[in-house]
Amino acid sequence: MIKKVRCFLLNIAIRTYQDDPKVQKNRWMILIILNLFTFMATLDGSIVNVALPVISNNLNLAVAQTEWVVTSYLMTICSFILFFGKMADGIGKIKVFRLGAIVFVIGSILCGFSHSLPILVGARIIQAIGASMTMASNMGIVTDIFPAHERGKALGLLGTFVSLGSITGPGLGGFIVSSLGWEYIFWVNVPIGLILIIAGWKLLPDDLSTRKVTFDVTGMITFAVFIISLFTGILIGQQVGYGNPGIVFSLILAVISFALFIWIEIRKDEPMLQLKIFKNSLFSLSILTGFLVFVANFCFNILTPFYMQGILGMSPHEAGLLLMLFPIMMAFVAPLSGALSDRIGSEWLTFWGLILLTSAQIGLMTLNGNSSLIFVGVLFVALGAGNGIFQSPNNSLLMSTVPKNQLGIAGSINGLVRNMGMVVGISVATTVLFMMMSQQAGHRVTSLIPGHPEIFLYGMRIVFILSSSICFAAALLTGYRLIKMRRSKLAKAQA
Repeated sequence: MIKKVRCFLLNIAIRTYQDDPKVQKNRWMILIILNLFTFMATLDGSIVNVALPVISNNLNLAVAQTEWVVTSYLMTICSFILFFGKMADGIGKIKVFRLGAIVFVIGSILCGFSHSLPILVGARIIQAIGASMTMASNMGIVTDIFPAHERGKALGLLGTFVSLGSITGPGLGGFIVSSLGWEYIFWVNVPIGLILIIAGWKLLPDDLSTRKVTFDVTGMITFAVFIISLFTGILIGQQVGYGNPGIVFSLILAVISFALFIWIEIRKDEPMLQLKIFKNSLFSLSILTGFLVFVANFCFNILTPFYMQGILGMSPHEAGLLLMLFPIMMAFVAPLSGALSDRIGSEWLTFWGLILLTSAQIGLMTLNGNSSLIFVGVLFVALGAGNGIFQSPNNSLLMSTVPKNQLGIAGSINGLVRNMGMVVGISVATTVLFMMMSQQAGHRVTSLIPGHPEIFLYGMRIVFILSSSICFAAALLTGYRLIKMRRSKLAKAQA
């Protein structure tokens, strides 16, 4: 009965929005607002990476400590995105998006005025709460406003902006840090954000219908405990050692809280996370491959700024210029890949995109202190092209494998998994890096060692061996998905 009422209300919302001439006239402008804010919210998960060496020097912090500037943002998004998705179903998606935009801009202002690590991390948490509100509601708004024959294209564009935001950060951040200072990587959000808020207030329609929802508070708390205890244990363990009793307790708490979260969600009538959607094997495969690619991308994102500035001796501006090859190439290839997927299908494109990504990651394993900038640039171009070929078709496949009344749920899960991939990538890369560096140095290492670039290069090489293996695993999964979908189509044709 509850499911029927849900579907009925969703159908009313979609039909009414599509019958509103003003909304339909402005739908592409609305998509631009959603895309740009999504781009900024995702950008701020990675734009800090290239500024970490500068922040580390200015605030006199070890590299392992400055990681919290990045991970606190991503951890907060992971903790709250499903909760805000549920809230959007209750009080309205557009209302949640508007409120999130305001909170994000306030957090951005506070970040720029922060001159100690605790205050900066606190401001990043405020910023992340706003970002998670916009991320939790944007796909639902697109689903409601766009008619069925345009919905896939609109969702594909939104997914492209998400991917561009995540990988444009280091390059754009390098320009800003060199020209203006690290504070401006946050303040740049303010004028753009205010313009988008004003435009959104005029163009976004009012929520048509709201309904009373039961907030899964226990699910939210247990999931937040899982995220915080897991990544806190991993990151602090880098500094104090994983045999520390507090770290062991934190990791055990993560396992217990995750198991409790699953137990709670299975028994809830209105859970925060709809676990039934994962019974769809094609959806689960698409989500998993997207997760693995974001893990590999953030291994690259967190290490290359330190490699270029610490080993190759490049300035933040020069590093940013070189890193921009990645997003520029992706921005060029992604639309072509999306258009091509409409003609030949998405399966082969995702597979060959991952083969190219794996090849580029293998190339990263060969980098050293004497690598030419041309070779480094070629690898960045290959990474951008591989991501461009993969991301848009994978997003289309992901959203096409679920029924229309689950598009909003699928979008929230996609946002969660994407941000989880970013946090896991950073955690895996830095943990493996410091473990390998400590092994070579003969003592615990949590930062670059002056005068010993070979120790960092050894650790970086091991990380890229791991990230290339992750990309290869994703390629195998995509190959399996390709075979499965082809068999399914053949069976339908024969029937």
